This record gives sequence, C-alpha cells and structure tokens, in this order.
Amino acid sequence: MNASNESDASDGGVEGRGGLLLDDVRRMHVMVAGVRGARLVERVLPAPLPRVWQVMGDLEGGFGEFQPDMRSVRILRRDGDRVEALARSRYGLRAHFHGVLRPGWCWLQSRFLVIGMAAVEAGEGTGHTRVALTGGVRVPGHAALVPFGARHELEEAMTRLAARVG
Repeated sequence: MNASNESDASDGGVEGRGGLLLDDVRRMHVMVAGVRGARLVERVLPAPLPRVWQVMGDLEGGFGEFQPDMRSVRILRRDGDRVEALARSRYGLRAHFHGVLRPGWCWLQSRFLVIGMAAVEAGEGTGHTRVALTGGVRVPGHAALVPFGARHELEEAMTRLAARVG
C-alpha cells in the first residue's frame, strides 16, 4: 500500500501497462483491489472538479466537514506532494498520517488507518466530477483493512461531500 508514483502525468493520470492512461479514480480502483477488505464508493457529483477538490484536498478545513469521524487534521510537514499530518477523530483517537496529496489524489496511511480520495472530471465540458473514496482500519503488517462499517461510513462521507459542493 504505497502511494508513491514515479510516472506521474501532469494531468493526474498514470501510465499503466501497455501505455494505457489511468486517471486518478481508476488508479484508486487499482489500489483498493490490492487491499483485502477494502471498500470503495464512487459517485459523479454535479459540481466542477476545482470546487470539489477545494473541499476534498483541504485537509485542515473542508476534509473534516465531510468525513464523518474526523474532528480535525493538522498538516505537520509538507514536501512537494508528500505530507505528514496529525488527525483527531470525533471519538478522541489520534492518527499520525504519511502520504501523498496533490490535485485529484490523496492517499494517507497511519499505523492503523488508511484514507484514499480521488477526483477527476466526469467528462469534458460536463461540469461534473467523478469521486472515489476509500478508507478504513488497517490490519497491522498486512495489506488488508477491517471491512466492518466501512461502506456505510464511505457512503455517508460521499453524501456529505455532495451536499457541501452541490
């Protein structure tokens, strides 16, 4: 579960096998497929990508407004697209995340949690955005997430995001 990407394309796509271009939402599907127990929620939101990502990518602001269990996130360090952040849940738990945050893509991992978000234009000129969310509790030492309750929480986050940007 590594968020590194050496072949980053400037438009948020990644060149895959056979020279095919994977956009960030397709890339999120690939990441989730490699993590046992991971769930992914995808939806097209009737809002333009810049407005959607303004909320999603604002870890210290908008992110906590649509993620159901996040009370606050504070970025501790940033080096290009690499971030280190401290999150506090609404239940008082803390997580120290490391990961990648760039326009249209976020993958954060702590010892016990994973958060993944991706967003791309839903079609040129539509003004809509395809969004994918994943996340959950990690099984330490394994590429696996505990699946209990994840889908419900991801659906709730997507609904809250849609209301926030719509």
